[in-house]
Amino acid sequence: MVKSEDRIVAMLIYAISYFTAFVGPLVLWVLFKGKSDFVDFHGRQYLNLLISFTFYMIISYILMIVGIGFLLIAIVPLISLALVIIAAVKAFFGEYYRVPGIFRLIRQ
Repeated sequence: MVKSEDRIVAMLIYAISYFTAFVGPLVLWVLFKGKSDFVDFHGRQYLNLLISFTFYMIISYILMIVGIGFLLIAIVPLISLALVIIAAVKAFFGEYYRVPGIFRLIRQ
């Protein structure tokens, strides 16, 4: 059973990303990762999601040359938003949720 404090901090990692995409979640993760494996897991998931969707946006900009990038520029942020909301809810309910479609660069 995951402690309620850990669930709230893990959820805040995702929620604070709407205000500061990188610094806020990174600070929360660094402060709490040694205290909780659950927070460490979700911090790594968020940072992997951020890295992956930054890469997807770069690819979308490159693909604007052939036209499909214009569609991807609109779709990629919506998918990212949906995945962050889903991950925040799962973290709040104490689930270890592995975000689909991301690179696992920061390993567990």
